[in-house]
Amino acid sequence: MSDKVYNLYDVVEMKKPHPCGVNEWKIIRMGMDIRIKCEGCGHSVMMPRREFTRKVRKVLKYADVSE
Repeated sequence: MSDKVYNLYDVVEMKKPHPCGVNEWKIIRMGMDIRIKCEGCGHSVMMPRREFTRKVRKVLKYADVSE
């Protein structure tokens, strides 16, 4: 089973949308825990990496790594 690679500032889609109605989240912190921020209302959530990989559906926008 291969682990997917996520980078800082990628925009991902989760399995369940945020209560504000938007299902786009930006990764703003990576480590043992991952913090994601709702692109709609700005609410941020921190969760363990294992839980994040289970709940993420796909990467919508990849971060520009040339910066």
